[in-house]
Amino acid sequence: MRDTFKEKWEHNRRLAFEETLREGSDIFSWILRRNGFGSADELTEYLKDKKRVLDAGCGNGRVTALLRRYSPQTTEIIGIDLVSSEIARENLEAYHLSYNVHFILRDLLADLTDLGKFDFIYCQEVLHHLSNPSQAFQNLCKLLSPGGEIAVYVYKKKAPVREFVDDYVREKVSCLPYEEALQVCKQITDLGKVLSQAEISIHVPKVEVLEIEEGEYDLQRFVYHFFMKCFWNSNLTFQENAAINYDWYHPQIATRHTIEEVKEWFMREDLSILHEHIDFYGITLRGKRR
Repeated sequence: MRDTFKEKWEHNRRLAFEETLREGSDIFSWILRRNGFGSADELTEYLKDKKRVLDAGCGNGRVTALLRRYSPQTTEIIGIDLVSSEIARENLEAYHLSYNVHFILRDLLADLTDLGKFDFIYCQEVLHHLSNPSQAFQNLCKLLSPGGEIAVYVYKKKAPVREFVDDYVREKVSCLPYEEALQVCKQITDLGKVLSQAEISIHVPKVEVLEIEEGEYDLQRFVYHFFMKCFWNSNLTFQENAAINYDWYHPQIATRHTIEEVKEWFMREDLSILHEHIDFYGITLRGKRR
């Protein structure tokens, strides 16, 4: 797992960075929407009284930068990651968003208590890549200040054909070195691009046995939701799209979860759930220390 993400970030140092910061972009809107914020102003209002914020599993720092931009200058922000803390540091310096931000190389499955207490912990698109997600969640909850909040996002269990294809491709790709794995993912990216550019909308009937929900779907999204991940975003370069598909298929650990399971994590830590969001891809929960 360490090598997967080390290669990913070293070859794609600013992957999705600008799109994460660009208000109104699909990525910006997705991050805010799944966390219960309808606008940048709502995120600013939420962060205004947070004195210490932790981005746990910060990757290249794109969400750290988002948190920095919309929080008070006096807010201290810590970003931790297993492999890419230096890349994140360089990125925030390049975007002039490094004030009162510190990056540390850390493992979420290790003891983190020396980091101190935090008013808000953001840990999204991370836990499902760890050998023991619930233990990492427990480690993070130890860092919550009284009344502090934690927001997590994990992959959800998807439709059965999508689960089968994801596992099949991951078995083929996860053992390959970066360049070979990326070539496979470029072919998958080509498929996503072609389906997206077809601009075809279809009405799909409900198919219970395949867990297909009735509705109007863009063709690419229909395949994406129910059959295989073939990511394509026209605002990103082809290389960036391929890297995002690599991010899904190359990690050997990519657990999928149910809402009941994730709620149980929060209950065990005596956290009250303030917000939940479930879409085709994942589960987002935000909870508060009682």
